[in-house]
Amino acid sequence: MFNNPFSMVVAIVAIVSIASILRARYGLPDRQRSRRAYRDAALPDTAENQQLRDEIKALKDRVAVLERLATDSNSALEREFDKLRQQD
Repeated sequence: MFNNPFSMVVAIVAIVSIASILRARYGLPDRQRSRRAYRDAALPDTAENQQLRDEIKALKDRVAVLERLATDSNSALEREFDKLRQQD
């Protein structure tokens, strides 16, 4: 029955078409529409959400400082360590 690629393509198109017709008829959700609706749903701007946003911003700032300390070889912290090593 599926001797050539053309018949396979026709069969795949027919299966997808029948599935989409059945999905529409029985009211099953479409994956793209449900993802889009979930993504576009705006969360209410409550006090708790604002507090969480502020906390995330503070944590991001702290991580940025820690990254700078870890990667900066001429940091003030490194100089302080060198001073302490020289005192011993």
